[in-house]
Formats: sequence, C-alpha cells, structure tokens
Amino acid sequence: MTPPWHADAWARLQARRTRDALPHALLLAGPAGLGKRDFLQRFVRGLLCERPVDGDACGRCRSCLLLDAGTHPDRVELGYGLRKDGVQRSEIVVDQIRELSARLATSSQFGGWQVASIDPADAMNAAAANALLKTLEEPARQTLLVLVADAPWRLPQTIRSRCQRIEFNLPPRAQALDWLQAGGVQDAAAALDAAGGNPGLACAWAQEGALARRQDVRKDLAALAAGRGEAMDVVRRWLEGEPAQRLWFAAQAVADELRARAGGGTGPLASALDAEALGHWYDRANRTRDALRGPLRGDLLLLELLGDWR
Repeated sequence: MTPPWHADAWARLQARRTRDALPHALLLAGPAGLGKRDFLQRFVRGLLCERPVDGDACGRCRSCLLLDAGTHPDRVELGYGLRKDGVQRSEIVVDQIRELSARLATSSQFGGWQVASIDPADAMNAAAANALLKTLEEPARQTLLVLVADAPWRLPQTIRSRCQRIEFNLPPRAQALDWLQAGGVQDAAAALDAAGGNPGLACAWAQEGALARRQDVRKDLAALAAGRGEAMDVVRRWLEGEPAQRLWFAAQAVADELRARAGGGTGPLASALDAEALGHWYDRANRTRDALRGPLRGDLLLLELLGDWR
C-alpha cells in the first residue's frame, strides 16, 4: 500500500518527467521508516518501463522483467559492498564511486535512461564523496543518479547542493494512524508514540514486539532510580536485543519525565536527578546510541551511561 505522504513528492516528480525536466541527481532524504526506498524503486521502475501508466511500471515489458530479475543493464545499485576478504564494508569507498562513474560514462544499452542509486549515500567516506563530485558536475545525458540518505547532514554540502532534494517528513498524526490501522497494526496509537510519530517504524516495531521492549526499558530505569537492581544486569539485558532501540526508548522516557515535572506532576521514572541533569542524561543517551555504531565496546558505553542514572 503506497503511503499517502508520498503523493505530493510523486506528483511533483512525475510533472517534471512529463515536461522532460528531470534533474540529473536526486537526494531522497529523511528518517528511516518513511518509505524512501520503496519510493525510489517505484520511480525507477516507471522510468525504465517501456509502457508506463501515470508513471508506474506496467510489470510486463522487457525492462520490467529484467528489473524483476535484477539484470537490467541500465540499472545500477551501489551499497556497502564487500571487501576483498568477503567482509561487508562499513562505508562506501572511493573505488566503488570510480567504478560507478566509469559505468555511467558509457551509453545506455537500451537507448533510454541509465539510473544509478547510492544507498546509504551518507555512508560515503570523504574520498568517495569527493570522487562523486565530478560525476555530479559533468552528468551524462539521460543519466539519473539517486542518493538515499537517512542522515543527509552527514553528506558534504557540495554534494547536497548539486542534487534536487526530495524531503520525506513525518506525516500528520491522523494520516499516520489511518495508514497503520488500514494495515492492521494493533494498538496503532501506542506504536506511533513509541516510534516518535514515524509510521513506518511504528509498523515494524509493532510487528516485532518493540512495545513490550519499551515498557521493559521504563521498568529498568524506574528500578534503578529506586535503588533496585544493578546497572550491569540492565546492560546485559539491553545488549541481548536491540540496544540502540532501547536507548531510543530510554531517551523517550526521560523526555516524558521532564514533561511531567514541567506540568507539576510526577514522572514515570521517579528519578532523583534534577531537570538539568535529566536533560544532560537525555543528550548522553542519544550520543550513546550513535556511538554504538562505532568501534567502542557497547557494554562499557551502556555501563557508563546507566551508572549515572538514579
């Protein structure tokens, strides 16, 4: 089911296509969970289709069948890739961009569009981003480069400024709830709250039991604040399943605590920290979530954070 919050961006892009005014580079930007990649695949399929209907692919022509098989000669997808030792890379490197640029410098095999995507584009290292600039500055005819980024601010401004940006923002709450309920999501309102208003995340988290995990995080923080339990035991539990998501929920709980106090009430965690300290802990929880993607040990990161919770 196509999300309704795609409609405006889809209409604008199709209008440009009808006028033969598509840009040479697009940047699909916004939080994970809003369907950027589904939007990309829908658009690319329609662009390469031999008999599209209102921008959507027919699903039956030669191009559509080749896309289904992953063998279309004018469709290139660039991701993390593998190192020579077979281990998946943690970033997109300059050699990958150079190979992509060389590929796009050749003519389309079907005589139409060539479409390449880089996903996640915000995983390019500095050398790769610099190498991409030449391709962006000297685009080949009927070649479209699409960058997909959950964290577009990590891309250099020189890259962002050379792309037509399509922003994927959180939809209105009523629209998100309607979409979730139409998809059969149970307790849609609670799931949407847990996901911070992001319907895609809410749908995925509802299916994987994240709402129970959210309650467990609140119980853990409340217990530690009351002097019950040990921080190391909580660390072990959090590391056993979705530690980054648990930190998201921990930050949410602290925000709820601050809001409750601002309204003169008692927060759900009954923390002994004052408002300023709670604000600092909230920031640290978010920084720790980002740090989990790096080389530092997760148990030490979490223990340092939870050791200061009370």
